[in-house]
Amino acid sequence: MHTNRISPARKIILGLTALLGLALLAGCESVTLTDLTPKSMAENPSHIYTFSLRVTPRASTISGVAPHIVVDGQSHNMKKSPLGEGVYDFEYQLPAGRDRLAYYYLVNYNVEGSNGMSQQETYTQVEQIQIVGRYVLSLEVNRGPVGARISILGRGFTNQDLVNFSGTPARTVFESPNSLSFFVPAVEAGRNYQIKLTSPAGDSPVGTFRVDTSSVSVSTTSLSLRTSERQPLTFTLPNPAPAGGTLLDVTTDVPESVIMPEVIVPAGQNSVTIAVEGGRPGNGNLFLKGFGAGEVNVTVSVTAR
Repeated sequence: MHTNRISPARKIILGLTALLGLALLAGCESVTLTDLTPKSMAENPSHIYTFSLRVTPRASTISGVAPHIVVDGQSHNMKKSPLGEGVYDFEYQLPAGRDRLAYYYLVNYNVEGSNGMSQQETYTQVEQIQIVGRYVLSLEVNRGPVGARISILGRGFTNQDLVNFSGTPARTVFESPNSLSFFVPAVEAGRNYQIKLTSPAGDSPVGTFRVDTSSVSVSTTSLSLRTSERQPLTFTLPNPAPAGGTLLDVTTDVPESVIMPEVIVPAGQNSVTIAVEGGRPGNGNLFLKGFGAGEVNVTVSVTAR
């Protein structure tokens, strides 16, 4: 039987190869890299964004740590951060028109061994960061009744932004890039709702809003009109309307028979009177949801002249 034997020279080569592999592996495992940079940042007027990295040597033989960040294929030296030992920063100015970029960290260091000093390097995976031009700072208040006008403060708002109440859309008013407001929709009172801002750019959570119970009284529970005739209808709240007024979202099942303006109780007042005009002949109701027992009804009858 013929047996292949490994020559002494080959044994030496294999042994050196194994030792080199172990040394490289030890070098990779001897430094831990922790990315401290958030994956989204709020846009700022300077367009300068800080990237932070923590380098943690895991052996006393590590020295000469030199971190770099590679952005858009270009390597930049990182500086020691005042945030703490082993933390390094780099301030990057984003080119105009960009809101996303890719980067990774590369760290060179020395490892002292029995045969002297050797140079090693390790790196992170490629990460992406998103610059957010729109963000929400806070709700003006976190509770109120149906119809109350509530402000949202932030940045980057547009007239395409809409407020959503746990799935129920709210009437949204664009005031400026830094301010929106909405009217609390006719949802069930005594509950908390998750407020979300939606737009073509994506959704942003706003916070939790509690809808408080309120009531409203109406000057009459029935209207009898002829076509083109007008009659006053007064809505009264138990307390003065807050800043921005209170929207009473009155609807009807006979829109061709009832002509009436939007009902908003002005801020500081507790009542408003509007004129209801008869349209085409018909019979139906006016509905106001979210108040009292849940719904206020006014019957409407319109006859021809």
